[in-house]
Amino acid sequence: QVALVESGGGVVQAGGSLRLSCVVSGGTLKDDALAWFRQAPGKEREFVAAIRWLGGITRHADSVKGRFTISRDTAQNTLFLQMNSLTVEDTAVYYCARGRPLGTSPRAYHSWGQGTQVTVSS
Repeated sequence: QVALVESGGGVVQAGGSLRLSCVVSGGTLKDDALAWFRQAPGKEREFVAAIRWLGGITRHADSVKGRFTISRDTAQNTLFLQMNSLTVEDTAVYYCARGRPLGTSPRAYHSWGQGTQVTVSS
């Protein structure tokens, strides 16, 4: 059974940086897309970024372009999200997810982690 475990969340001041990690275990990643989503209280789950495991093609939401970067370490089966220039609007629970198409809808992803809280203070 595939498991995704996020880490790296925490509290940071506005303008600061955090790096999230997601370790994928229990399965072989091939023609998969791995993605980061986030969900703030009272809001819908929002696409942040995605990467195709083979080839490394990436896609970022407009709201994070130039500030966040998704990457992966194929040897360690680990997904990363480097977040710079954080704002209070980035406060949310961040989830990693596994799917097939490089999509932006949560429906495109079938496996999810438990989430990690990111809080940005002003």
